[in-house]
Amino acid sequence: MIRKHSATLHGHRTSFSLEDAFWQELKTIAARREMPLAQLIAEIDDQRTPDSNLSSALRVYVLEWLKSNVPALSTEPR
Repeated sequence: MIRKHSATLHGHRTSFSLEDAFWQELKTIAARREMPLAQLIAEIDDQRTPDSNLSSALRVYVLEWLKSNVPALSTEPR
């Protein structure tokens, strides 16, 4: 299910929509990085390109985080 969330980034209120699975992973990532969730969202917002939206940037960040923290699958034939 997609839910709307709100955050204050650099003193400005913003909202974004995320699926529950992405929201849960963002909370997990923030906990692993030992930082507040709002700080993680602000960091992602600061790094996104001007032509992308925050919801997409958050999803891509979660995907990249998961990919970088999972051992690479072997590409050798069996």
